[in-house]
Amino acid sequence: MSEGQSSTVGGDSQENGIWSGLRSLIFGEQQEESLREQLEEAIDRHEGDPGPDAKGDLTPLERQMVRNLLHFGERDAGDVGVPRADIIAVEERTTFDHLVQIFAEAGHSRLPVYRESLDEVIGMVHIKDVFNILATGAEHPATIAGLIRDPLYVPMSRGALDLLADMRQKRVHLAVVLDEYSGTEGLVTIEDLIEEIVGEIEDEHDDAPQALLVPLDGGAWDADARVGLAEVARTVDPALEEAEEDVDTLGGLTAVIAGQVPDIGTLVAHPTGWTIEVLEADERRIHRLRLHPPIPAPEDE
Repeated sequence: MSEGQSSTVGGDSQENGIWSGLRSLIFGEQQEESLREQLEEAIDRHEGDPGPDAKGDLTPLERQMVRNLLHFGERDAGDVGVPRADIIAVEERTTFDHLVQIFAEAGHSRLPVYRESLDEVIGMVHIKDVFNILATGAEHPATIAGLIRDPLYVPMSRGALDLLADMRQKRVHLAVVLDEYSGTEGLVTIEDLIEEIVGEIEDEHDDAPQALLVPLDGGAWDADARVGLAEVARTVDPALEEAEEDVDTLGGLTAVIAGQVPDIGTLVAHPTGWTIEVLEADERRIHRLRLHPPIPAPEDE
């Protein structure tokens, strides 16, 4: 490029900068696309690619992990972990021998300890402390009070990223999630947070995963209440994803339509004609459902 051409390009760049400044002054700053949005768009463009097109490019698994990481900061403690209904906990007056039995049946490394009710979690016990007593042949303690450690207590609104930082800083791997009334809403482990990024982590002690949607004869479906509406829409009927309220799961949609957590055996009519039957539930949440297809209208003779 000649000197004259270089000067022209530089002049154009300077002129564009002046006009850009004038537009910002008159019309205000333009909303620039965030780095998060740029990454999302780049991943979307390669959605469905079987593998990296070039050496060093991202594989489908890596793209999914990047996408999970982009949305990780949008989730909070109330969105992840174990809900209250699924918590396995021990009462503070539990004997040591009974504690050993509960650990063996639960398959967890940490168990919360409560006083009188699950809304008053006073600590947690770690299986390492229990195993240390068993392995050394030490006398079994009369109570488990000496084994109780302090967990983290966090509100539902605590961001998942902040919670992960809290756990790393305080070296505590179990957090008790509290609702707006300081009752126990659920539990979050550091493994739960990692799984939000890398996906489900199964080990040799985990039960084989159960299908969230199981087809039945006649067009009906058995469903885990935790199944996402997006998956229901893809697998069963796209119309089932439509909801007036901000709900993500089939169980949440059922509770919204019914106006409460319905009893076992309740039939809830969906606006599309599908009927949702409650198979398993407790006073706080729905566990399993059955979807009955719409009954076709009789044809006119």
